[in-house]
Amino acid sequence: MNFNLVTGYPLWFVLFCLMLGLIYALALYYRDRKHEFSRTLTRLMAIFRFITVSILSFFLLSPLLETISKSTENPIIVIGQDNSSSILHSDSLYYTTDYLEHFNQVIADLEQDYEVRLYRVGEQVFPLGTSVMDTSSITYNEKLSGLSAFFDEVNIIYANRNVGAVVLASDGIFNKGISPVYAAGKVPFPVYSIAMGDTSVQRDLILKRLNYNRIAFKGNYFPIEVYVNANKCNSKKVLLSVYHRGKIVERKELRVNSDRYTKTVLLNIEALETGLQRYRVVLAPLDDEINTRNNLMDAYIDVMDARQKVLILSNSPHPDITAIKQALGDNYNYEVEDYLTGKFDGAIDAYNLVILHQLPSISLASAKLIRDLEQSSVPVLYIIGLQTDLAAFNNLKTGLSINYTDRYRLNETQADFNEAFVLFKLSKSALSTLSSFPPLKTCFGDYSMIRNTDVLFFQRIGLVTTTLPLIMINKSLDKKIGVITGDGIWKWRITNYMKKGNHDAFNEIIDKLVQYLSIQEDKRLFRVKASQTFYENESVVMDAALYNESYELINDPDVKLTISSEEGNQYNYSFNKYGDAYTLNAGGFPVGDYQYTASVKLGMQSFTDAGGFSILPLEIESVSTIADHNLLYRIATENDGKMLTPAELNSLPELIRERGDVKPVIYTQKRFTDLVNLPWIFVLLIVLLGAEWFLRKWGGSY
Repeated sequence: MNFNLVTGYPLWFVLFCLMLGLIYALALYYRDRKHEFSRTLTRLMAIFRFITVSILSFFLLSPLLETISKSTENPIIVIGQDNSSSILHSDSLYYTTDYLEHFNQVIADLEQDYEVRLYRVGEQVFPLGTSVMDTSSITYNEKLSGLSAFFDEVNIIYANRNVGAVVLASDGIFNKGISPVYAAGKVPFPVYSIAMGDTSVQRDLILKRLNYNRIAFKGNYFPIEVYVNANKCNSKKVLLSVYHRGKIVERKELRVNSDRYTKTVLLNIEALETGLQRYRVVLAPLDDEINTRNNLMDAYIDVMDARQKVLILSNSPHPDITAIKQALGDNYNYEVEDYLTGKFDGAIDAYNLVILHQLPSISLASAKLIRDLEQSSVPVLYIIGLQTDLAAFNNLKTGLSINYTDRYRLNETQADFNEAFVLFKLSKSALSTLSSFPPLKTCFGDYSMIRNTDVLFFQRIGLVTTTLPLIMINKSLDKKIGVITGDGIWKWRITNYMKKGNHDAFNEIIDKLVQYLSIQEDKRLFRVKASQTFYENESVVMDAALYNESYELINDPDVKLTISSEEGNQYNYSFNKYGDAYTLNAGGFPVGDYQYTASVKLGMQSFTDAGGFSILPLEIESVSTIADHNLLYRIATENDGKMLTPAELNSLPELIRERGDVKPVIYTQKRFTDLVNLPWIFVLLIVLLGAEWFLRKWGGSY
């Protein structure tokens, strides 16, 4: 280590500092002779003052202490070992024993001249704390191969470092991240690859991929698209089956007509049960097939019973009712029943929406029905006509009140779309067709609406668009209420067919209106939100929300959770409080189906929420078992390296030494330190001034 003193001024300026110190000492001790100090004592104190003032004045030159140090960094060899399960599809015994021993010898050889850094590569890139590839670290059990992440890690961690070479030992199979060829191209170091695995093609049936919708509806058929590959199975018959709860629900026979067979099979399965259903797609294994792990895949379908039950009650038969039934009947998601008021004796709460056509009526007592509807939370759609008792309607708190003088005085009213309506969207085609629809018959009078009412269509009388509602929705109450203020919508359906040859526009208007009104909002004070499926390499994460009576988020009480497995094992957890809500990371679980129950106590009330989830197996590594040595060759040759086989591992240290560019690097570091910041300078000044003060006191002066 070398030291130099540098200043921002010429070095001869030091003479001025010395002169200033000398002048100060002479003026202090030789100008005034009134003090009776001995000559020796006077000279000694003058020297102390001379040194102190000279040092202080020298600081005016901004002196810096330059420190030059040198360090040597040996070349770094970064080694990544693929730890994915596809390695074991070739020769598991060799790669778990002899291969690791062989590689450890190579690492020991490299460590004589280089610094070796080891990484385990799989789902994530993990640095190994040891300098050997021991069996406890490399188990070949990871479900994904993210080879590109290894090169990204090297590029970030070892930027501007003396990296001599990067070594990747893998079978070339990757199923996570981008292509490792592209990722390796960003690494500014030579790359060597160790080609593991087996490239030979064996007889194998492969379920390559399943494509399917995650959601289906009960009673519907849903498609599963199956991608089948077959290697060296020419002229074989293959049986493709779909199992649900151990029973075959679909089966097809395939005839393989080549050694590299590929086929896409479309299966249609009927959804018979609600909830999360597992359908297992299986290729029957052949007698001499080596790998059967890739012969099956599971499809998880959330089957929903989404059919909304709609009840139409009317005062008398009317073509409007038929038009609505036909519009909803074209949609499988609706189950429609219609009754005359006097003939209905069912339960209102069994329906998702009740449509009242010209009810309450002036001619039929419907007080009990209206009372039941008011007490229930079932949404209601009112259609007003000549038979409607408007006085009784105005008392129902629908958000609309009609004040009339003559109930038989009617307007011919066409529909004009409200551009500010945002509860749902209507297509441009439906809105363009709307302008040709004939008018409805509406009551003449004054219409009063509450502030939170949303108007879908305004009344257009002649050429004048009014602010009176033709179709409106009130969502401010505990339940949704819709009102169609005129009858005769059956004419819309007929006109739609006359103009377009279909009923699409009319059906869309009725469907969107009924859909919005019938969907129930989740107003529970306590709820748990969790995905229904997780892969076995994922953590189960859940969120929970608790509301008070004012529907404000709170998280004061503790939320408990119990997860139960199919075998009856139970796992207890407590949610963590996060912000105003709750969250929980329950960690990983084995493959299977699980049920959970969450509970919380708020004051004197107890709330619970329950659900279930499934842990799905991750079998991506078993789909492709043929090693991709071509990819490893490209990685090495495009990055100034070479691909080696495990049998050629011993030559790796020699190849790196022969390069000539893998050498130690000597770094020279200059460091500048301001002298005024050095503590020993401060101590020296204190000692000089203190010694001078002591001598003056000892000599009898101040």
